[in-house]
Amino acid sequence: MARILLVEDNELNRDMLSRRLLRAGHDVSMAIDGQQAVEQARAEQPDVILMDLSLPVLDGWDATRRIKADAATRGIPVIALSAHAMTGDRESALQAGCDDFDTKPVDLPRLLGKIALALEASE
Repeated sequence: MARILLVEDNELNRDMLSRRLLRAGHDVSMAIDGQQAVEQARAEQPDVILMDLSLPVLDGWDATRRIKADAATRGIPVIALSAHAMTGDRESALQAGCDDFDTKPVDLPRLLGKIALALEASE
């Protein structure tokens, strides 16, 4: 079981994905914007962060940069989630400091595999 911070501004996506992660045995907390994600990452020290990239207040790229720039949170794996699977989105996410990238709608078995790999790599 991993402690996952799900950063998603869309209520339907947040509800659907959090329920699926809970059923898979994970502990899930949620943030609805990038600034809240940065603050919660520092306070909660989750095992993995699932970061939507298109967020209000502070977008996912900038939130990830701040998380990775902070000594207290830089070791937390960040998996970017984006509905915009455009050429270059994966590269932009990785350049911002994300450890992996996945597309929405989420393929749960694939995402769970990426979460497991991120946890393994961070040990």
